[in-house]
Amino acid sequence: MSRTSQEIRLAARPQGRPDSSTWDLTSTEIPDPGPGQILVRVDLISLDPAMRGWLNDVRSYIPPVGIGDVMRALGAGEVIASEHPDFAVGDRVTGSFGVCEYALSDGKGVDRIDTDIAPMGTWLGALGMPGMTAYFGLHDVGRLRAGDTVLVSAAAGAVGSTVAQLAKAKGARVIGVAGGPDKVSWLRELGLDEVIDRREGDLLRQVRNAAPDGIDIYFDNVGGELLDAALANLRRGARVVLCGAVSTYNDETLADGPRRYMSLLVFRATMQGFVVFDYADRYAEAVAEISELIAEGRLVATETILEGGVPAFPDALLGLFDGVNTGKLLLRIRKG
Repeated sequence: MSRTSQEIRLAARPQGRPDSSTWDLTSTEIPDPGPGQILVRVDLISLDPAMRGWLNDVRSYIPPVGIGDVMRALGAGEVIASEHPDFAVGDRVTGSFGVCEYALSDGKGVDRIDTDIAPMGTWLGALGMPGMTAYFGLHDVGRLRAGDTVLVSAAAGAVGSTVAQLAKAKGARVIGVAGGPDKVSWLRELGLDEVIDRREGDLLRQVRNAAPDGIDIYFDNVGGELLDAALANLRRGARVVLCGAVSTYNDETLADGPRRYMSLLVFRATMQGFVVFDYADRYAEAVAEISELIAEGRLVATETILEGGVPAFPDALLGLFDGVNTGKLLLRIRKG
């Protein structure tokens, strides 16, 4: 029995912020799975800053979404029909299903999840790609040590909040940067040592006051002015972890590069980018440690879930860049 699935497809590459001309809302008939296939009913879609980069037709770590293609997105849902030996009806799974109600898959890149360990949304957040990004960026690229002073931008977001809590769990002094009193208050509740409100301006001064002896690790999710403020306040041997630059993703022209990069020379520091997919063969290591911290109450996994299903995706994506979320931002697809 075929099913009708609503989908969001890329209609045109955006200039600046995506708008209504960027997307097409379509309906497609999804057949029953054939040999070696599964049919997944999608419950939740992950909203990630990387999605904006996937819309640009430029050379990157992953090919851009093609015009007319279903928008790429990680999702979580339930297997409702299976002709695959490794998946059974009722399995809860995550995978790159796209922005759709139903997804037909050959099982590649699909993982079973245990919702007794954590809710489905957490498997797209602290136990999903954001958590893996935080773990490997902090440990492998940042080379975290107990006693380090760690500055985290977008610290109330999915990646940043996980980085901050992982660093605290390992005995670091953690300074978070977020926007607005509500997020600042939430980060203080998580136990961060200092919290900077970027909306108060003069980030150079705020970072210097929060870290008078300098920074050992800067975990950068935003780029721009805050990256310069961090570079100006490094400690000798510091590590700058380049995870993202969300403050520039919707710019129509290339943003200016960091002005204080010579601090890397002065302080014998390093600045390194990374892509989380390079650590895929070690995800189980990160999941084990993060899930243990969650069970012990030492890491709080938080999700903000928007409603509205597939048609709500265009506005939901913009909400990510407007900072509507605390923790991981998700869109609920399944009704009821």
